Amino acid sequence: MDSQKHLFSLEPHIHYLNGAYMSPLMQSVEAAGVHSVRLKSRPYQISPSDFFTDKEKLRGLFAELVHAPSADHVAFIPAVSYGIAVVAQNVKVQKGQKIVVADAQFPSNVYSWRRLAQEKGVEVVSVDMPASKLDRGKTWNEHILAAIDAQTAIVAIGHIHWANGTIFDLAAISKKVHSYGGLLIVDGTQSVGALPIDVQQMGIDALVCGGYKWLMGGYSLGYAYYSDYFWNGTPLEENWINRENSQDFAGLTQYRDGYQPGARRFDVGEHSNFILVPMGIVALEQLIAWQPVHIQQYCKDLLKDAVMIWKSKGYWVEDEAFRAAHLFGIQVPEGADAVQLQKALKANNISVSVRGDFIRVSPNVYNDAADIAALTRVLVAE
Repeated sequence: MDSQKHLFSLEPHIHYLNGAYMSPLMQSVEAAGVHSVRLKSRPYQISPSDFFTDKEKLRGLFAELVHAPSADHVAFIPAVSYGIAVVAQNVKVQKGQKIVVADAQFPSNVYSWRRLAQEKGVEVVSVDMPASKLDRGKTWNEHILAAIDAQTAIVAIGHIHWANGTIFDLAAISKKVHSYGGLLIVDGTQSVGALPIDVQQMGIDALVCGGYKWLMGGYSLGYAYYSDYFWNGTPLEENWINRENSQDFAGLTQYRDGYQPGARRFDVGEHSNFILVPMGIVALEQLIAWQPVHIQQYCKDLLKDAVMIWKSKGYWVEDEAFRAAHLFGIQVPEGADAVQLQKALKANNISVSVRGDFIRVSPNVYNDAADIAALTRVLVAE
């Protein structure tokens, strides 16, 4: 796979290595959004069927991307917090059980569990990142597996750690938590779209994703996969379009108790969004054409020489087997002036994120060798 920078509108002097913060829009996605905004100026061209057609196409595309059994398993959410709240409302937990999470994971996949713990008398157990840098990713995975036991009702974790890119072995975690009758709930916001994932092979019970990062869509339209376990659950809200026969606008006041099939009962209100949905379709179609496995390999190839240089200068980067290539942390050497390093990065138009004591670097197909070379020059100079 070659660089796809020509499909984006990034300024030539900007080295944008910050896709984990927010992706730039492809020109084609931007065009779809502009067209849709203009269409809203002529609402008489939006028909009742338009409330359903495009969103179902998008639902199917996300199902294809994550290898869900069908589009029936997909719901639209406005944010990860919403998707996790749906899960927390519909899981069966008992007093004395525990919910296992990873140390310092993104708060949208923590706060609902803390509330559930208070309400139900369960414990949230956070598995710390190992202090030692030697085999850190491997050891962290081992500690997470060791924390799962007969009292574990839920493991709620990312596919990778959002701050440093450590890959968690979801298949192994799923196998163990399922052996005790528990569930695996995954925040895929920082992985889905750039790292291959198969919800069936990995045994994921629920997968929630923000859509504006690696899925390259607009802000506030995300996606969730819910396994059959949740299909008879209670949604967070009771909006009209999620009910049976909602396509019949003339009969909407013939109130119905039944829901649309599968996970559609969990769709957020106004999810037919006539601007964001067309943008999402264009974005997911392109990601499926590229394939996440090729995106991941592109990032690996882009970085392989640079990582060795960084390590030779005292920076720590996780072993390749336990880190993602599209998002990873560079831990600065002891005694280095992190504040000055941040200033130097900014002065050289290098966009990255600082998360704790990690410089989070997150490239994608719009990056090229020049972007990595610019980053290396700053790191080596410091």
